[in-house]
Amino acid sequence: MREGAAADAGGLAGRHGRSLAGRPRVGRATVCRVDDPETRVVHAGLPAPVDGAPFLPGPVLAAPFHLRGDPELPTREGYARFTTPTWEAFEAAVGELEGGSTVLFPSGMAALSAALLSALRPGDVLVAPSDAYPGVRAVCHDHLEPIGVECRLVPTDEAAIRAALPGATAVWVESPSNPGLDVLDLAPLAADVHAAGAVLLVDNTLAGPLRVRPLELGADVSMLSASKQLTGHSDLVLGTVTVRDPVRLAALRAWRTTVGAIPGAVEAWLAHRSLATLGVRTARQEDTARALVAALRGREDVTDVRWPQVGPVVCFTLRDAATARAFLGHCRLVAEATSFGGVHSSAERRARWGTDAVAEGWIRLSVGVEATADVVADVLAALDLAG
Repeated sequence: MREGAAADAGGLAGRHGRSLAGRPRVGRATVCRVDDPETRVVHAGLPAPVDGAPFLPGPVLAAPFHLRGDPELPTREGYARFTTPTWEAFEAAVGELEGGSTVLFPSGMAALSAALLSALRPGDVLVAPSDAYPGVRAVCHDHLEPIGVECRLVPTDEAAIRAALPGATAVWVESPSNPGLDVLDLAPLAADVHAAGAVLLVDNTLAGPLRVRPLELGADVSMLSASKQLTGHSDLVLGTVTVRDPVRLAALRAWRTTVGAIPGAVEAWLAHRSLATLGVRTARQEDTARALVAALRGREDVTDVRWPQVGPVVCFTLRDAATARAFLGHCRLVAEATSFGGVHSSAERRARWGTDAVAEGWIRLSVGVEATADVVADVLAALDLAG
């Protein structure tokens, strides 16, 4: 996995012409070309400056748009189930960060489902993680296997994935994985997946596009749960899928339109507003994660401390479920919650859901943007009281 700043994507999603019924599109006419993604993230997807106009236009709430005459079919311009200027602005921003063309969905699960269900057919073979986000396994068991798609579930381990490749149609991976935080070397893996005749789909939620750009490393699809660190304020549920292949892009958009898996305009606008702080949020969270890991590794009552050197999530194991519950109950700054990536520090005993093969005392903790010393002190004090 590559750490640090990623290379410039070349502004693939920023050039626009005209939009719905003659409205100017909100993407930049001239893309902001900068090397540092923390600068790019502030400007991605914004319109060219116009005197008297806001930096980020407000959400377009219309359902129908003016559409006179007999349009040449098929058309996406005229009804909001197909597209809106507000979606397009955020899609342009994420596409610029990811290095491809992005389709926005109303949740991470909607994005995940679209990426898989729009591409796989009876007789296909999917290799997917047995130890990562359980929603993938649910799609496999409840939707793909009943229509004749073979699902091979293997650990997030490069040898296991490669062993499952013969005859595969598609490979879905997480790197880092959730909750194990296992990391894959995506570039050589992508090469081997392609050599086997399959496509590689990557859930990039935990690392994010400021740290890892799967499409540049050879992946065919990059998916994000935008509910997490990408928007970062724990007030949105959204997902994105980014690709470079025009055929795959058209299939994703057609899937969204046909099944009605459409995001709200206000949510898309709030996501775009929140995106500008991704760089500063990530930097603070990673500084805190680094300090917390150092403190945890010095304690005898904490084992198996994990952090993949990117992102806000730190995992560690306490003696048993009772100790983990006591720890969470004694935290004053760290909230007990099941998501991650927000500005508020949060944690949970992951085994409480019964969906992951983790120890009963396994803690998944997401550091927020509070002062580093305060987060570390709260965690250490809660551990002392739990012990």
